[in-house]
Amino acid sequence: MRLKDKVTIITGAGSGIGRETAILFAKEGSKIVIADVNEKAGLEVAETIKNEGGEAFFSILDVSNRAQIRQVVKDTIDKYGKIDVLINNAGIIQDALIVKMTEEQWDRVISINLKGPFNCIQAVVEPMINQGSGVILNISSIVALYGNVGQANYVATKSGLIGITKTLAKELGKKGIRVNAVAPGFIITPMTAGMPDKILEMMKEKTPLKRLGKPIDIANALLFLASDESSYVNGVVLSVDGGMVL
Repeated sequence: MRLKDKVTIITGAGSGIGRETAILFAKEGSKIVIADVNEKAGLEVAETIKNEGGEAFFSILDVSNRAQIRQVVKDTIDKYGKIDVLINNAGIIQDALIVKMTEEQWDRVISINLKGPFNCIQAVVEPMINQGSGVILNISSIVALYGNVGQANYVATKSGLIGITKTLAKELGKKGIRVNAVAPGFIITPMTAGMPDKILEMMKEKTPLKRLGKPIDIANALLFLASDESSYVNGVVLSVDGGMVL
């Protein structure tokens, strides 16, 4: 098992990439903290992991709520005594062209997608420093690398996560903490489910592999970055996009 006895907190773990990652990490021996705003979905993931012989618990979490984050970290330390991996996966979209984007749309996406990871990182850094090790993984996006019409708010957050990743890799590396990011391409998740079929087909055609990604594609990349196999990987943004940005 590649993550035997590791403890992993995954935000937004109730569905999509987060759900797939939680189940995969549990199979690889990690104890999982399912952190999500959707209690029903989060409890279902935790139950799935337990039914498959893994260990997990659910904790309600809105990543914009610093008090909730501190509670999740406290509960994790109380139960398992440490935090080895944080995956900042929670995110939302509220798309609009810049001329129509409201301040509320801008602020909400920034609050969840950018300030949320900042909040979570601040909460876990102290215990990670105290134990002399840790892995922080941020979910960015390929749109952070080339932009996307109607997503100025979303792209700003995902680009910001790349900057945070590289900065904290320098700040925290000497503390034994590695910080990396994954930039998914177009992945079949609840977030993309509402996109028009013609857009999804266009994205498929733009991808050299001629298919959209699956959550497991991202989970496998995160597994490598969380494991000791990547012990000399720090400050990297790994694109998992089927070659779309080539």
